[in-house]
Amino acid sequence: MATNKAHRTGRLVGYLESRKNLTGGALGVAGLGLTFTGLAGAYWPFVVAGLYAAGALLAPPERLPVPDFPDPSAQLDELRGDFGKLREYLTGIELPPAAAGRLTELTDLLAALLDPGWVAEVLAGDPEGVHALSRAVRQDIPEAVDTFVRTRWWTRLTPGTEPPERHLERQLAVLHKEAESLTTSLREVEARRQESHTRYLEDRS
Repeated sequence: MATNKAHRTGRLVGYLESRKNLTGGALGVAGLGLTFTGLAGAYWPFVVAGLYAAGALLAPPERLPVPDFPDPSAQLDELRGDFGKLREYLTGIELPPAAAGRLTELTDLLAALLDPGWVAEVLAGDPEGVHALSRAVRQDIPEAVDTFVRTRWWTRLTPGTEPPERHLERQLAVLHKEAESLTTSLREVEARRQESHTRYLEDRS
């Protein structure tokens, strides 16, 4: 009961402070001014009420605050922390040499992209790239390695089936290709920036 009463009170206070009430109130005061000058006549209550209602209808709607989402730089800071957790997890996993080599190449590339500095600044300007990197760190790599570990256990019970490391190597190859594609797109951004600066200098001359 107390909660409902507080909710109603909050809504009442919110309306009193709203643009609709303030605009309607301003026009209502203007209607009272017309009453005092005698222009509204005997119908002054209707004039005041009508002006208030018109003001409330004409007032612009209330603008809700935009949600405060973290900017790309803050997202990268969180992603670096998660990448550290991932590397710590991977140190405890025993992989076949070929898969281990592919995984090292992949994590080294991701580490270079996430390293604080101008590369990360370029990456922060690419929301799709940040999303792809986040997906690789938080979902794709852990899932690939964990699935390999679980499948390898079953394979030992049923020898003769396809070695699970083949799938792991293929998955890591795909992820490495995606990371290389992201690296290429970031390099092209910097190349276009350099070309634009060249044109600017040449045009200025």
